[in-house]
Amino acid sequence: MRRIFLAFRLFFLILFNRAFAEIIANALTPKETPAVVAPPAPQKKPTPIEKKPPARSEAVTLLAALQREARFVDFIQESLAGYSDAQIGAVARDVHRDCGVVLKRMFALRPAVADEEGKDVEVPAGFDAGRWRLTGNVAGEPPFRGRLMHPGWEAAVCELPSWSGSAAAAQIVAPAEVELP
Repeated sequence: MRRIFLAFRLFFLILFNRAFAEIIANALTPKETPAVVAPPAPQKKPTPIEKKPPARSEAVTLLAALQREARFVDFIQESLAGYSDAQIGAVARDVHRDCGVVLKRMFALRPAVADEEGKDVEVPAGFDAGRWRLTGNVAGEPPFRGRLMHPGWEAAVCELPSWSGSAAAAQIVAPAEVELP
């Protein structure tokens, strides 16, 4: 009953009091709800730019070392047609020795199999095809017995120098040399 009395009272207030009517109209008019705005994403601290050295193939690094220290590329690229066997032998001896020094320093090469060439060896069951290459009459199941034709090579270390040059020079095996007057 109380609500009926309140409804009549509001009816007559709204009917005869313009200001009150506007207040009630505003209260009853749905307002446009603001669009839900996602809170701003927390700003990440700018990450410091890591300066990465330019990429260079390890193969180019090795070739550059062989050229720099043993003149390997020069020897291979040179036509030997105009040289005597004695001249070629003299140069080859130096290149051979200096290349060996580079390989020893960077890879410490050692035989993959400790036995000597020509000795009989056993290739075990479950052998690693990366360590053993079988030739000749390969039939049956391992273990295999055969004559060691080459002991293979294994790198005890792999220590190539890091590239610190520019990206433009990453593929340069040997820089051009210019003698100034």
